[in-house]
Amino acid sequence: QVHLVESGGGSVQAGGSLRLSCATSGYSYGSYSMAWFRQTAGKEREGVAVIYTGGVGTDYADSVKGRFTVSQDNAKNTLYLQMNSLKAEDTALYYCAAHHLGGSWFKGSFAYWGQGTQVTVSS
Repeated sequence: QVHLVESGGGSVQAGGSLRLSCATSGYSYGSYSMAWFRQTAGKEREGVAVIYTGGVGTDYADSVKGRFTVSQDNAKNTLYLQMNSLKAEDTALYYCAAHHLGGSWFKGSFAYWGQGTQVTVSS
């Protein structure tokens, strides 16, 4: 059974940094594309960053390009999201997801999801 567990969220002032982690289990890590999404109350979930199967490439939402970096450690079965220069509008519940099912990754068609970790940025 696949499990994804996010951690690393918290409260930070604008301009600060956080690193989110997504610990995975239950499958051969690296065999799926993985992504980060975020959602705030009253808004649709939005894609933040994706790392494709085998780490062959990444993609980012325009709103985070140049500020966020997605990476993974295959030895630790863990996905990361380094978030720098945080803004108040980055405040959201952040989720990791695994196993892209097709279509645009940004639209969130993934098979497995974590429970989320809250990021709050104060201005």
